Amino acid sequence: MKVPLLDLQAQYPTIREEVRAAVDCVFESQQFVLSSEVKALEEELARYCQTKFAIGCASGSDALLLGLMSCGVSDGDEVITTPFTFFASASAITRLGARPVFVDIDERTYNIDPAQVEAAITDRTKAIMPVHLYGQCADMNPLIALSERGGIPIVEDAAQAIGAEDRGRRAGSLGTIGCFSFYPSKNLGGAGDGGMMVTNDLDHARRLHLLRVHGEETKYHHKVVGLNSRLDALQAAVLRVKLPHLDEWIAARQRKAQQYELMFLDAGLSEEIQVPFVRPGARHIFHQFVIRVSGGKRDALRNHLRENDIGTDVYYPVPLHLQECFAYLGYREGEFPAAEAGAKETLALPVYPELTDEQQDFVVRTIANFFGMEAASAAR
Repeated sequence: MKVPLLDLQAQYPTIREEVRAAVDCVFESQQFVLSSEVKALEEELARYCQTKFAIGCASGSDALLLGLMSCGVSDGDEVITTPFTFFASASAITRLGARPVFVDIDERTYNIDPAQVEAAITDRTKAIMPVHLYGQCADMNPLIALSERGGIPIVEDAAQAIGAEDRGRRAGSLGTIGCFSFYPSKNLGGAGDGGMMVTNDLDHARRLHLLRVHGEETKYHHKVVGLNSRLDALQAAVLRVKLPHLDEWIAARQRKAQQYELMFLDAGLSEEIQVPFVRPGARHIFHQFVIRVSGGKRDALRNHLRENDIGTDVYYPVPLHLQECFAYLGYREGEFPAAEAGAKETLALPVYPELTDEQQDFVVRTIANFFGMEAASAAR
């Protein structure tokens, strides 16, 4: 049996006719960039994310960059963020000439530790960028309080978290600007790159509209220097087909996550495998199902799963403060122990709506075999 980490081919037959019809409509219109499809998606995403405005762009990475630009981040500024995230979180900061200021993570959720953020604030702090990793929101209330007290905007990196919630509030709606990615592997993925920024602030919405089109206010009249970062109509059409299915797919991922937990428990793996911690009041959408394997056994387990045709990945093996390109920041190994431990011990297992009970059973049996245990059939 083969169990890929993600199987988009299993999803496509369920929406094939809708997607083809939507894409054909775009070709018939010959309107490919910032068309009525994009506008309609923006309106639908704003409603879904509980915000007043949504502005499409070319990628999740550009969404972060544009969000920071809208907040005025530039040379010499500092932006507080986490070292345990995808590279784009920090690269967006450095591309504007600003400095990423890292603080450690909560060892249970892998999200930024709010208790450490306040001490990192200086008179150069221009923004705070929490990352909602793996599909669970960071603990936002303390960050919102810091933001309001210090007048520091929050740019949410919600690339992995569309539909996630913190105390009933949707990811992206909690800070000043929320940034999403529609990379194909995301829970709401397109047929290529795409991104979206959401906000409740009219001034930011206006700036983001300008910034994504070279700062153009009217044709050939540029108010500011922006980017060429437009969401195309083909991506919008595909995403509009998928969006009505998103909550159903999230519910399926949540069921798969719960099933994994029960199967690990039944297999007697509780001492060997730490399952994801879901913070009280959070809606975890399980973009990834990430287990923790201590005792230096993570890599050996991953090799064992690979040998049995089970897909896995490590998000992320090198924290950003230890990346070669950020050596100039002066951080050293040992400064962020929770992030460094996470990089050595976490492992993402297959989780997607179409994952079968038999496939999950095989994954758990294979893990139990690695630890020298027998797993009773746990397919439910």
